Amino acid sequence: MLSCFRPAAILIMALAAWPALAQNRQGPNAPRPIPAGDSLWSEELTSMEVRDAVRAGTTTVIIGTGGVEQNGPYVAGGKHNYVLQTVLPYIARKIGHAMIAPIVKFVPEGGIEPATGHMQFAGTISVEDATFEALLTDICRSYKAHGFVDIVLIGDSGGNQAGMERVAAALNRRLAGERARVHYLREYYYEDQWSYAFLKSLGVVQIDKTPPPGQAADRASDWRNGIHDDIYYEAQIAVQDPNLIRMGQRQKAGLFSLHGVALAPVGRTIEIGEKLAGYRAGITAKAFQASLQRLRGS
Repeated sequence: MLSCFRPAAILIMALAAWPALAQNRQGPNAPRPIPAGDSLWSEELTSMEVRDAVRAGTTTVIIGTGGVEQNGPYVAGGKHNYVLQTVLPYIARKIGHAMIAPIVKFVPEGGIEPATGHMQFAGTISVEDATFEALLTDICRSYKAHGFVDIVLIGDSGGNQAGMERVAAALNRRLAGERARVHYLREYYYEDQWSYAFLKSLGVVQIDKTPPPGQAADRASDWRNGIHDDIYYEAQIAVQDPNLIRMGQRQKAGLFSLHGVALAPVGRTIEIGEKLAGYRAGITAKAFQASLQRLRGS
């Protein structure tokens, strides 16, 4: 008879002990016992390190949205995410007192059922617009809850732009009476799109052998010669790892070039990628200052 009461008794004892157990747990204001680590990426920091960085004046966080999609025969599906891994530290340093959020890797890439757009190609991952915007909204709210006052949204893929703009507008309406602001910086994606003019200034001219009727063979585009690929992307991805653009396989096949541009030596391609990251950082930092003035008058 008494055995039937044992589970209830155990539960009562556990609940009674809970306050004592909780008292032994570190709270959100516990002192940091060791020197802080050094990273611009919030996910590489401890909670204490993020907290103390905010208290010391790092109150800007940059949220980059990438994607997983098809990019032709040579480039890994996480193209946009790898570009962001290269460029975001340049942007954070250029802006100053900024931290980088984990990259948002899942974004709208086309209809799922039936499959449209990039979703027609294996390996692509898509989410509905509402899913993307809800996720982005809650990420922004989370950083705001922890003391960040300037929350920056940039997207490396065209399909991300409208959703980010809507999220920023909605959150800024909600935050009208508070200090925090959300900055959607469209210039990162649209100003000198794919860094076309900048690449030409470096002597990089890409040729489409079969351009659409009436269009120039060396036009600005992220589609040439039938594939969704560009030196803009490959060079910045190579900064992370040349294998992500299949350097070894292409060299053996005699295909280590793109749209008439040689990618060897790979050190030169990586150097171009670093220059591109610095160039985009300058554009983005300027846009951020303009957004500060527009949203806060500062």
